[in-house]
Amino acid sequence: MAYCTVSIGSGLVDSLYGKSQFPIKSYLEKRGEAFEQRSILKKLFRMENSKHWAEQYTGETAADDFEPVGEGGNYPNTGFEEGFPKAIINETWKSQFAITQELVEDGRIGTMKNRANKLITSYNRTREKFGRYLYAGGLYGTTVKVGAKTFDCAGADKLALFSKSHPGKVDKKTQSNLFAGELTADNLGRMEEKMQNLKGDNGELLSIAPDTIWIPNDAGLKQAAFAAAGSDKTPEDNTNAFNYQVGRWNILVDPYLTWVLQILGKTDKPWFLLDSAAIQENDGPIFQDRVKLNVRSVLDDNNDNNLWKGRARFGAGFADWRFVSAGGMSGGTELT
Repeated sequence: MAYCTVSIGSGLVDSLYGKSQFPIKSYLEKRGEAFEQRSILKKLFRMENSKHWAEQYTGETAADDFEPVGEGGNYPNTGFEEGFPKAIINETWKSQFAITQELVEDGRIGTMKNRANKLITSYNRTREKFGRYLYAGGLYGTTVKVGAKTFDCAGADKLALFSKSHPGKVDKKTQSNLFAGELTADNLGRMEEKMQNLKGDNGELLSIAPDTIWIPNDAGLKQAAFAAAGSDKTPEDNTNAFNYQVGRWNILVDPYLTWVLQILGKTDKPWFLLDSAAIQENDGPIFQDRVKLNVRSVLDDNNDNNLWKGRARFGAGFADWRFVSAGGMSGGTELT
């Protein structure tokens, strides 16, 4: 499905605005495709198409292990139990820009394209920020305010995405994905170990394998991340010992995450480990499109301006939480 679709109202093609319609339409579509290629949302969420007002996600506990039954033995029964359910609601998002008669009369096609660019840039920025709001909000609670509306950033277990006490649905044992401790080679290894040892809802080992370090655009964190994962020698000492972390990690430096943390008034410098396979294969972080961006070109009868109205419906949220852990948070579980 295209990133955005553009429709031109009847009568506009043959009007004063006719010559500007198709250049702006083509420009909007090309800019939308370019933004989609650059977006890192698909590294932070599993992208889905939605067909309803909301979508519900839930999983099942793992199957029991195979059992030795001897020659001609009976098949053992294995049972499943439904995990925590999670509903993600689609929100409607809108914006518009205007082309005046004067712009057309004066042939200012560059200004028209610039306004079109601002619309598509605004849409892309809105999506990117929305995803970061949910992650950042999940560091501090179960909801986060975006503009005038409040959105859910809890997991399916009703706790904040990042918590020291996530319960198992069946075994009730608690686990943490919220940790204290700065980003160092040692803490990187410790948090990786914590994630690799995470259990499912009935206590089964999940084989989580984090492969991505995600950080805000902060000079100190960038230096720490590349020292911890990019140097072939252990950065904390002068023994020239081999650093086993080198070459094992993808590093995402994210200015949008920095921006959103500032908007929320937070001064923490969190760092995250992500399992990219778990993100795509499981019901973890979900970003769903109900209606892709649709831009309509219409005539405003009040002032004869040509309005370009953009509308989309999408939502995002978290079902399972085990795909990610956060470090650098005061009050988090100590990394030992």
